[in-house]
Amino acid sequence: MTGQTLRFSGKVAVVTGAAGNIGLACAKRLAQSGAAVALLDMNADTLKAAVADVAAHGVTARPYVCDVTDIAAVRDTIAAVVADFGAIDFLFNNAGYQGAFAPVQDYPEDDFARVMNINVCGAFHVLRTVARHMVDRRFGRIVNTASMAGVQGPPNMAAYAASKFAIVGLTEVASKDLAPYNIRVNAISPAFMGPGMMWDRQVELQAKVGSQYFSTDPKEVAKQMIGSVPMRRYGNIDEIPGVVEFLLGEDSSYMTGVNLPIAGGIL
Repeated sequence: MTGQTLRFSGKVAVVTGAAGNIGLACAKRLAQSGAAVALLDMNADTLKAAVADVAAHGVTARPYVCDVTDIAAVRDTIAAVVADFGAIDFLFNNAGYQGAFAPVQDYPEDDFARVMNINVCGAFHVLRTVARHMVDRRFGRIVNTASMAGVQGPPNMAAYAASKFAIVGLTEVASKDLAPYNIRVNAISPAFMGPGMMWDRQVELQAKVGSQYFSTDPKEVAKQMIGSVPMRRYGNIDEIPGVVEFLLGEDSSYMTGVNLPIAGGIL
């Protein structure tokens, strides 16, 4: 590996939602750049496989089963990470849940609460706990996973959109609160990403809603979604990690409070 490849050698990164597609892709990218990685996820089985994928890049990688909605569990887990690794330099605050698809007047109350609990409260729990450690060290780099759903507000996604608007706001506030401590906080907002379960799920569920905005045929919904993207394609998961790496690294040293769209031209 070249010196550029090892730009994060000696750094420690925490990745939440690390067994999911985006979390794992970004964890592997950070490992390729030399960072040791603490992988947090609720699913112990998929987490074990994710750790093996990350460790294959020659870095230390450890699994931590953690429910981000449980503040006590988050505190204990972050304390364990610090004990195991000695410090936390980077946080990719990525755990999330897409939720149901329904018009707002019919949206299930229990699902709305679940989405907000995971996507907002969970993200806050992790950010707050890690930030306290970073404040003590006077150093840190944080990237939160928002979404273009938190920029434009798509139909039939009340909970997810509300949660991601909240993440954009949380990012802006945290960037100001933590700036005096040499901690930068930014966000990414992916739009349509595929192929895979998340893409298939949103296409199918938007079709089932039967709204004026999308066809009831999933194949037509896919075409409608792609047609709304200036680049006329969905993004690939592998197009996300480089942006996260940029925001964690020193090439973005004068950027904080920024939400970067990964959206093929959707603004």
